[in-house]
Amino acid sequence: MDASAVFARFVALVGSVAVAIRHSSDGPRPPAYGLKPTIPGPKPQGAIPTLKMPTAKGWENRRTPVAAPGLRVNAFATGLTHPRQVYILPNGDVLVAESMGESGNPKTVFDHAMTATMKRARASGESPNRIILLRDADGDGVAEVRHVLLENVRQPYGMVFLNDTLYVGASDALLAFPYELGQTKITAQGRKLMSMKPGGHWTRNLIANKDGTKIYVAVGSLSNIGDAGMEAEIDRACIFEYDIAAGTHRLFAGGLRNPVGMAWEPTTQTLHTVVNERDGLGDETPPDYLTSVVDGGFYGWPYCYWDRTIDERVPQDAGKVAVALQPDFALGGHTASLGLCWLPEGALPGYPAGMAIGQHGSWNRSKLSGYKLTFVAFENGKPVGMPRDILTGFLSPDESHSYGRPVGVAHAADGSVLMADDVGDVIWRVTGA
Repeated sequence: MDASAVFARFVALVGSVAVAIRHSSDGPRPPAYGLKPTIPGPKPQGAIPTLKMPTAKGWENRRTPVAAPGLRVNAFATGLTHPRQVYILPNGDVLVAESMGESGNPKTVFDHAMTATMKRARASGESPNRIILLRDADGDGVAEVRHVLLENVRQPYGMVFLNDTLYVGASDALLAFPYELGQTKITAQGRKLMSMKPGGHWTRNLIANKDGTKIYVAVGSLSNIGDAGMEAEIDRACIFEYDIAAGTHRLFAGGLRNPVGMAWEPTTQTLHTVVNERDGLGDETPPDYLTSVVDGGFYGWPYCYWDRTIDERVPQDAGKVAVALQPDFALGGHTASLGLCWLPEGALPGYPAGMAIGQHGSWNRSKLSGYKLTFVAFENGKPVGMPRDILTGFLSPDESHSYGRPVGVAHAADGSVLMADDVGDVIWRVTGA
């Protein structure tokens, strides 16, 4: 082991000890979930932020996630390389974006610890930079056909198919490729429709509107709370609307620290997203959230969070705080809720209509959170009640390692629910038992 690796491991160990000391007197806290969450006051963590992440282990000895009662789970596809997002084509073929956070050049002590931790957890490294096509031709719930559809796209994530065109959200651009359904390889050069800034929160998820005239592009912030100044955050922490016919884009909504999953609530045709909130204020402060997104809306980042609570670490803009919108539904602190998919009533036996949410899992709290595929019911176009789990068992009981980490979610053509697992390198399939 070279000197830099030894140093990084030492820093990670020191950080974990500091975390244990800092939180030893905190005591139990109610989780920040639901319409009216209990959110503890901020506890700024200073120079040594919480850093805790399980070692990536993967699935062994036929272990699988644990399905909720009345459901069953099977591996739709295995042996992938860091699958992040799942997209269903109109003919039932399944596209999977394989991508990963790029390792940067650590500068500070915490950067070294973070780099070592993320690599150990398989959260950063050499990105595969490709899209895989999967096909279950015989209908047995397992994909027996697999092709590399597209290669050499920088950190592909979001995918949308419209009018013989496959749109791909790369970390640095919105791209368009000519594509015919059934095709198993794209060799044509993509057209760049919109440039974006890579780095930081790098996922660029996509979703089209109902009539296929516009594409919404989710772009995360560069930093935690505008650490490099707000000029570096221009055209970030937002959702863009791209007009296909006009070839133009505009800011649709802002103040969203890291919006990733997007889905439409069908009765109101309202766009929803799940957002990863800021770090460094405590285990449950503030919670990640699910929210409807209105045209022109501002959701607080970096100046404030839930219920316009000021983040005292940030130079303030009173005008922005005054117009900040309240998110709809809290999903718990640092759950890293990434995947989002609308499920109609009956898609899973015993589950009403609502949103399935892939919670990738925390790396930055004393007691880990997330690491599950969960569900939020909707009534009259709005979330209700408390989350209900679909899949669990991704984390070892002692929190030392993860078997898998949930990411993107999709409702497949056969009615099943598919979920990407970027540590297990699996696409899991959920159906009735």
